[in-house]
Order: sequence, then C-alpha cells, then structure tokens
Amino acid sequence: MSNTSPGSGPRRGGPGGDRGGAHGGKKKFFYRRKRVCKFCVEKLEYIDFKDIKLLQQFIPERGKILPRRISGTCSLHQRKLQIAIKRARTMALIPFSTD
Repeated sequence: MSNTSPGSGPRRGGPGGDRGGAHGGKKKFFYRRKRVCKFCVEKLEYIDFKDIKLLQQFIPERGKILPRRISGTCSLHQRKLQIAIKRARTMALIPFSTD
C-alpha cells in the first residue's frame, strides 16, 4: 500500500512549495490603504437627494446601491446615502433600474 493519494504524481517543487520565479521565491506583500469615508472627509452632515451627480457615483449602471465595502463610506453615511438614493428614486430624479 502506498502513502500517496491516487492521481498525485511526484512533487516537482522544492521544499515548502517554492515555485521559484523571478524573485527567488520571496513573497511580496503590498499594503492596501484604508479607504476613508468621502462624506466624513468633507464633513457633510446631510446628503441631499437632489444632488444627482453625487448620488450617481454610488449607483452602477444596473441601478443598485453599492455596498460599504466597495463604496468606502462609513456605516452612518451609508445609511444616509441609502435614504437619499431612495428618496431620489421616488421623486423620479434617478431611475430604479436600467430596463
């Protein structure tokens, strides 16, 4: 009986799974900058539902509201943004969808 699982051939990489490469197998880690809330930086307390240019930055072509992890807003301003977008939709300033 062999200790290898079926279909697994001999290991070709070096010890530790080093794939070689141009950098000698060193792993590069890059530092991702933390996103800051656009509204907190500008110190906006009220998000106006009539400001269509501002609201359309947070709505893709399909008409959905972007989540916090993509838009980079804080939780407080994400809630205010959501309310402003919904008000603008009911006032027919922006469409519900792009059908």
